[in-house]
Amino acid sequence: MPSDRLLGTLLRSLHSYTEQQDTPRLLGTAASLLTTLNNPLNVTLLTSQLLSAPAIWAHPDGLRTCVRCLGAFHSAAQALLRHEDSLLEQSTGHDFAKLQLEPNLPKDDWIRAVVSGADEHSPRWRHLLVLGGLLQGFGPARDQSLSRSMRSTLESGLVTATNVALEETLPDDELGQQALTVVLNYCFPDLPDHERARLDYDSLLPVLMRSTLHYHEGLRSAYFLGTLDNDVRAVSGSRFQWSARSSSYQQIQGMLSSPVISSLGPLARLIGHTAEQARDSRLIMAALDDLEAFARTLYLQWRHTKLSEIDASEEILYLDTETMETTNPALWKLLRSILFAVVIILRSIVGRMLGDAALAIDGGIGPPRIAAQTLHTLRYFHFISSRLGITTFSQYNFVYLTAMDILATYPSEVEAFLEAIKPADIGQVPHHPLDRSLDLFYLNTAEHFTLVLPQSRAEELLVAVATPYLAAGGNNHLLTIFEAAHSVMLAAFSAPQNVELTAKHLPFYVDALFKVFPSNLSARQFRLAFKTLLGLATPPSELAANQPMLPTVLLELLHDRAYTASSAVIPLDPPSTGSQSSPDVARELSEQAVLVLTVIDTLPQLPLELLDEWLPLAAGMLNRVADASIRERCKEHFWNVLMDGEMNSHRSQCCAAWWSTGGGRDMVLFGHEGREEEMHEMSGALPPEAIQGHPSDLQLGVYKRGVQLWSGPMRWGPCTPPSQTASTIPLIPPTKRPSSLIDSRSAGLTGILPQSHANGHPATEELATTASRHISLYAHAPNMWAVSRWTGME
Repeated sequence: MPSDRLLGTLLRSLHSYTEQQDTPRLLGTAASLLTTLNNPLNVTLLTSQLLSAPAIWAHPDGLRTCVRCLGAFHSAAQALLRHEDSLLEQSTGHDFAKLQLEPNLPKDDWIRAVVSGADEHSPRWRHLLVLGGLLQGFGPARDQSLSRSMRSTLESGLVTATNVALEETLPDDELGQQALTVVLNYCFPDLPDHERARLDYDSLLPVLMRSTLHYHEGLRSAYFLGTLDNDVRAVSGSRFQWSARSSSYQQIQGMLSSPVISSLGPLARLIGHTAEQARDSRLIMAALDDLEAFARTLYLQWRHTKLSEIDASEEILYLDTETMETTNPALWKLLRSILFAVVIILRSIVGRMLGDAALAIDGGIGPPRIAAQTLHTLRYFHFISSRLGITTFSQYNFVYLTAMDILATYPSEVEAFLEAIKPADIGQVPHHPLDRSLDLFYLNTAEHFTLVLPQSRAEELLVAVATPYLAAGGNNHLLTIFEAAHSVMLAAFSAPQNVELTAKHLPFYVDALFKVFPSNLSARQFRLAFKTLLGLATPPSELAANQPMLPTVLLELLHDRAYTASSAVIPLDPPSTGSQSSPDVARELSEQAVLVLTVIDTLPQLPLELLDEWLPLAAGMLNRVADASIRERCKEHFWNVLMDGEMNSHRSQCCAAWWSTGGGRDMVLFGHEGREEEMHEMSGALPPEAIQGHPSDLQLGVYKRGVQLWSGPMRWGPCTPPSQTASTIPLIPPTKRPSSLIDSRSAGLTGILPQSHANGHPATEELATTASRHISLYAHAPNMWAVSRWTGME
């Protein structure tokens, strides 16, 4: 059919709407005809009719009609380029300029004719379909398919039409605002900076927010989740089914394919750029309010569904195959896209606040309000982010950490924020997965505010909330929240103002650590906990001054537990997303090995006297590890701790001396089996007959690895040099073991001798100078105590 007759037939079809009207076919015919018309007036006429035809716009199919219309002009531009390329291939370089593009119009004339059809007979927002289709059809500037002047004309026309459409489009014209959003989203990446600067961002930001969050072709104010629950039905036993033939699933599929949701990432970046460029700071606050309200609605709608009652780790038990493989993944794909889009927008708002004096000042109210609202929004989305392991998403981390840093500079606002989001039922682990998700967000967030909370509030807002999870067990799927509770406790203990709180709750916490490890606490968290506690218990901390024996007690607990711990390999837990674990944690270890590694981890923090004492003890623990391969890993870690530079110069010297001249190398590499049997009966001790009947008493104490466990009177008598035959002090049965406890370190060396006996005794001075080197008392059997080797006094 000749093009003129086809044009007449098409125009008649466009003038009237019928129920059987095939709009895609009409637009396809128009796209083909646009490139074959050789009269610019006919091109202009057809373009004008396409933008105002009742057959297309009387009952449009939402945004799909707009996208099809834009696609018609896009296809026409592509066809024109293909025709030009084919002619170029058939001609030589010198005669192509003379070639007549019959029956087509020259490209620039054709573009002018098409643009002229965007006239007063159609709304301004429809003009964007023409200009956007042409810009997209001819490709980006780097393709050089248009002359510089023609491309500049189209770009300038698009920006002008956008600004005019923002002014003329009515607030209730949902289709017009969404069409403007879609076209600008497609074309914005190709616009040059000087044209972007001409956009009316103050008018554009509300339109983009409404089109994305609230309109039918967008996210529908998050109420799309409300229809889902009716289609989730119980099938067999405890299993539920969400059929792929249900209306709610078809709705989810329709949303995923809509022009707005399918390009939600670029659209979020456009909204973020608009928020950064808007002049009126009140629009930023309004957008933030809108995001928080949307997030809250989404959370509440999800809570009302049956699927929210099923933990992610238990879905395979309660959902049927169709739901697991088809419907549920589609839903979470949509929720994931929503989360990413909201985070991108929040990132621009937070960045705008950092650089905008109007938002930063705002009477001092702006920064904490923005930070708190941002955290509230992320809290409502936490049921999505915790499932996806979004800690590797750099934009999320920036928003989350920056908001907390800003809020932390306002202590009163921190208390108000934590008070607002703290769990409703403190003291128990909630049953609903959503409540546990909110608790996890609370614990992860509150951990960062320990330094600004006073001690009384810390006990109420931190310790009370974390306590139920410390000793909880029986569900390995809750390992993440268990570890978050332990991290909160460690952070609270580490705050310098919480010394009394630490002393009050530390015994309970240490007991909880041993109860839950390794069943409900990872090796990484257990080692971190004890390393932190040892750091707090050693000088120059205030806790170390008040509780000088605490490091020794903690090490003793680890030592005793290591001797009874299981040597079976514990299951390897998957590492937290984005976490940096040490190589030892990433490998299979036994409970016994973890305890040994924990002691080794604490060595760089010990005072010199304790370090000198625990280096050989750690080596002994190391060689008791049953599995040979795991023992070699422990030896490797021991060496790394000694050599990685974590110790200061004094500790390094102590370790070097022990390793080289103190037998440390042989103890670590080759062990010291058989030494225990030697230590049960030790040569060089005071013989019994020397103790009996001497006129002077000595107050001598029994020690267990440097801690004086009891003291009792002993008679002074001549000692036997190590070269001579030595006797052995009889082992004291536990029924006769004194119970008084004395701290030999706080008493000093003279504490070994009572003052009444020390004054004036001829051997006191000589004994005092050598006793600390030659006398110590150890426990080597569970029911017996013995005096250690006596090397003699010169």
